[in-house]
Amino acid sequence: MKTENAKKSVILLVDDTPTNLGVLFDFLADSGFKVLVACDGESAIEKAEYALPDLILLDVVMPGIDGFETCRRLKTNEATKDIPIIFMTALSDTTDKVRGLNLGAVDYITKPFQQEEVLARVTVQMSLCNLAKKLQAQNESLQHEIKERAAAERALLNLTLELEQRVEQRTSALSEANRLLTQFNERLQQEIQERLSAEAALLQSEAQLRTQAHDIETALVELQQAQSQLIQSEKMSSLGQLVAGVAHEINNPVSFIFGNLDHANLYSSSLLELLHLYQAHYPEPALEIQDKISEIDLDFLIEDLPKLLASMKIGAERIREIVLSLRKFSRLDESDMKPVDIHEGLENTLLILQNRIRDKVGHSGLLIVKDYGNLPQVECYAGQLNQVFMNILSNALDALDEYDRKRPVEEIIHNLSTIRIHTAVINPDRVTIQISDNGPGMTEDVCRRLFDPFFTTKPVGSGTGLGLSISYQIVVKKHGGTLKCVSKPGEGSLFSIEIPIHQQAVRTVLSQSKTTQNQQPLVSSPRE
Repeated sequence: MKTENAKKSVILLVDDTPTNLGVLFDFLADSGFKVLVACDGESAIEKAEYALPDLILLDVVMPGIDGFETCRRLKTNEATKDIPIIFMTALSDTTDKVRGLNLGAVDYITKPFQQEEVLARVTVQMSLCNLAKKLQAQNESLQHEIKERAAAERALLNLTLELEQRVEQRTSALSEANRLLTQFNERLQQEIQERLSAEAALLQSEAQLRTQAHDIETALVELQQAQSQLIQSEKMSSLGQLVAGVAHEINNPVSFIFGNLDHANLYSSSLLELLHLYQAHYPEPALEIQDKISEIDLDFLIEDLPKLLASMKIGAERIREIVLSLRKFSRLDESDMKPVDIHEGLENTLLILQNRIRDKVGHSGLLIVKDYGNLPQVECYAGQLNQVFMNILSNALDALDEYDRKRPVEEIIHNLSTIRIHTAVINPDRVTIQISDNGPGMTEDVCRRLFDPFFTTKPVGSGTGLGLSISYQIVVKKHGGTLKCVSKPGEGSLFSIEIPIHQQAVRTVLSQSKTTQNQQPLVSSPRE
């Protein structure tokens, strides 16, 4: 049986019988051992001294010095005394075995040999030898560690003595420092008392300043709100005057034109019939008449005159619709809150912005998507709510126009600028109006300040920063609703308006709660 230890072990085989040597040599070599051979005791001692084998198999009966004497000399030799020796003998006398063991042998193998017994005893002795070597190495390591620990303990004792001396010196120094510190503390306590008095006076002064600053801030907010409301009132007043002037200056002439177009159409039809009768009865008119017919291209006039009158009628109807939309948008005759059609307000707002939408369509393309729900009549200030729609839609058009100026034509055609209007009833007593676009979007910081008075992202001179602030006041303060903006860069913007369908309960709450004037805008986690 071959093991790693057996392969590396060296065995010295000592026997004066060549046959025994040959048998044991072949067997042990085949078992993986390195085998050295000696024929007598003296040569065995020499080989053991220079080869230092791991195990010696020693024959007892040999010429010259016998195995016992050879064992005695090996055990008295400092170099070979630790090598284990197994005697090989045919002697069975117990006295001989005891003598061999007393000389230092570790085992006996009786002749004739049994190979399994030889291998087992050799393997056991080799294992014991290896264990002894390991134990000796561990003992030496332990002795070394003991010496190191003893040295460390002596060093630690020296450090302890040195530390005690330093502690004594430091204690003395600390005592002196403590005395000086006590004096310093006494002076410091006096300074603290003086500073506490000064801080008390300072805190009182700061409290007064904070009160004054809060009063100023409150006054500033109230002033800004008053300015916003004043500007809104002025804008609505100017819009009302404009609409009144348009209604007065345009409506009457347009009505006159529209009312006479039917008569003009009838008269022209009669004249054309008369002309056809003349042509039928007088197919060969005078030469001068023929020249005039060619000059004025009579056939074209006969064909184009009805179309011209029809176009004039369409144009007059369009002017009347615009004047009516302006009047409905401003609601000059409806200053009180009353049930109105939200969709009609949205359509009127889009009609007023139609020139910008058409320009946009002609320039790069704009899609208006209307997703109207089935809304009931909603109690509101119609003119003010239309102003909210106008502000949000105008801002969306500005953002899309600026966005398209930075995009290539191919991208604009592939992804048209779109404004989507969605309305719905979200619960039994509230409606929502959502206006979204697919423009560039806004950052979280811009969304957070979007409804602040005088805040604008437009260039100087392009915006006042009041449109959305006023819209917020109208929706939240006047209608008890919410106005939110959801936006994130690159993902467009969504403005969501929610207002109650019936305003009686809201008016009661608003009249009882005057402390909500500083209410902050509702801006959700930005999507734009």
